[in-house]
Amino acid sequence: MDIDAGNALVEAIKPLAAATARAGADASLGGFGGLFDLAAAGFTDPILVAATDGIGTKLKIAVEAERFDTVGIDLVAMCVNDLVVQGAEPLFFLDYLSMGTLSVETGSALVSGVARGCSESGCALIGGETAEMPGLYQHGDFDAAGFAVGAVERGRVLDGGAISEDDMILGLGSAGLHSNGFSLARRVLALEGLGVTDPAPFDPQKTLGEILLEPTRIYVKSCLGAIRAGGVHGMAHITGGGLYDNVARILRDPALCARLEPSSWKCHAVFDWLAQAGGIREEEMHRVFNCGIGMAIVVAPDRAEPLSRLLAEHGQTVFRIGRITARADDGRAVQIAGLS
Repeated sequence: MDIDAGNALVEAIKPLAAATARAGADASLGGFGGLFDLAAAGFTDPILVAATDGIGTKLKIAVEAERFDTVGIDLVAMCVNDLVVQGAEPLFFLDYLSMGTLSVETGSALVSGVARGCSESGCALIGGETAEMPGLYQHGDFDAAGFAVGAVERGRVLDGGAISEDDMILGLGSAGLHSNGFSLARRVLALEGLGVTDPAPFDPQKTLGEILLEPTRIYVKSCLGAIRAGGVHGMAHITGGGLYDNVARILRDPALCARLEPSSWKCHAVFDWLAQAGGIREEEMHRVFNCGIGMAIVVAPDRAEPLSRLLAEHGQTVFRIGRITARADDGRAVQIAGLS
């Protein structure tokens, strides 16, 4: 490994990490491990919640477009959104970056996005690791992984156990593909003979790279606000597996079903284009992509309106996408109108 380049990268990202400092962490880099003080963060009897994730083949789009700042946001978002659905407040984040040849410029751009994501979600960037692996990655290729830890007071874990029949399901709009389904999306681009610098067929004012690299939306602060306001019974971060698999994960009662109405929300044009250009069946679209909904929130019926207003005040686009009913004889936990 180029040790001088590694040291230069650490120095370049120190101010980025320092900008994410929060109660419980000073966000300084350079030690052997990051420290976090739960008491200083205001917790009295916390349960820790941890999540780890990557960005997947969306990184190939970033490499082809030579743009690396937004994928750092993705890296944080994929982890912290998984924390908040369990009622946890994200506390700190660590990243891992491995490259064929260490590039201070690329690494700094990626970590700048990580720092932005941490600031947006209220967690501190307290450490990470950078590795140069010329025998594993080709020049210009790299991979990144993230690890986040949050906390929730004992007795306040959001596990879906409170979900009951007649609850309403709110959906928070996504910013596009987020960080899932890019292997399929890249295959469609190849079939169409298009590259990341080409104008998007459905939005000629933007390139396909700009649209595909739109970062995963971070829902942490808005969802924490909704949880604290009361009436939230369950949340699902819509990632790989789409609404089918992710909403099903929070339905603990086998007698319940989430019935969703796709006509109730607006879908980004990129999804319609992918479906048409790739000849992808609608049901498959809903199993691979988020199809316009990045977060599903199950709420008490009388809390749907006030919570919708609160989430909108936090900048979210809110849709009423369905409700909880008794499960039909087919045994499906999630039914999407017109598809199942």
